[in-house]
Amino acid sequence: MEFETKYITADIKLSEFNGKPFKTEVLFEHHILVWFISGETKIVQAETTAVFNTGDIFLIPRNQLATVIMYPKDGHPHKAVAMHLTKERLKDFFARHNAPGKLQQAIGKVPPLKKVVRFPKHPLLESCLASLIPYFDLGENLPPDIAAIKIEEAISILRSIDEKMDGLLANFEEPGKINLTDFMERHYMFNMTLDRFGYLTGRSLATFRRDFKKAFNTTPQKWLTEKRLKLAYHQIAELQRKPIDVYLEAGFENLSHFSFAFKNQFGYPPNTLLNKLTVSDKKP
Repeated sequence: MEFETKYITADIKLSEFNGKPFKTEVLFEHHILVWFISGETKIVQAETTAVFNTGDIFLIPRNQLATVIMYPKDGHPHKAVAMHLTKERLKDFFARHNAPGKLQQAIGKVPPLKKVVRFPKHPLLESCLASLIPYFDLGENLPPDIAAIKIEEAISILRSIDEKMDGLLANFEEPGKINLTDFMERHYMFNMTLDRFGYLTGRSLATFRRDFKKAFNTTPQKWLTEKRLKLAYHQIAELQRKPIDVYLEAGFENLSHFSFAFKNQFGYPPNTLLNKLTVSDKKP
């Protein structure tokens, strides 16, 4: 896999790669605004899956678990521009552009956003992000304040095209302690560290392990593996999807580990299950 990343600053990057699909589990500390140039991206969240293609612009909210699977497509690399909208920059922006009372009203009107936001095609937003492309070749020759200006421009455009953006971008609350059972049942397919699971449920690692044992009467590692394998089994047996199309979304890092764990759990490898179903379907 050939992977290349260019930066204007640490908060604005252009990434490009060719090769096999690339998967990553994300939990961004900051909102990420993405302009998709070529290829295909699938973003899997607890209750939804979204697919993005050439020209799409979307925002991944901070502190939300997502599996991102990136594919080169139709002979073109996977290529995208990503802009980090950091809490520090947003706090400064809203301090200069909004009265506190008005801002609190905007936040109160918007429920916590958990899904990726897809923006409709808009000339202002498209031109703002497209104008970044020439800057990636300038490197250190680019004046440092240019990047800050472009990020402010993007924030202003988002606010102008979507009235709910103030309620999202100006909300700086951190995750509080929430129901662990409900959260884990909805997010078990995300291959995150236990530290991260603890953080998102408002717990220290020690408290997370203790509460998990009390809720599920087993260890997190064992429970997560079993849940992911059951999900994969359902995808193959009920939806007749191929193992190579299932293992990433089920929370496994590579196909060989998935096949080993699957055989360990069910007594045969995933391809055997799929072959049995295929033969059964062919019978008169």
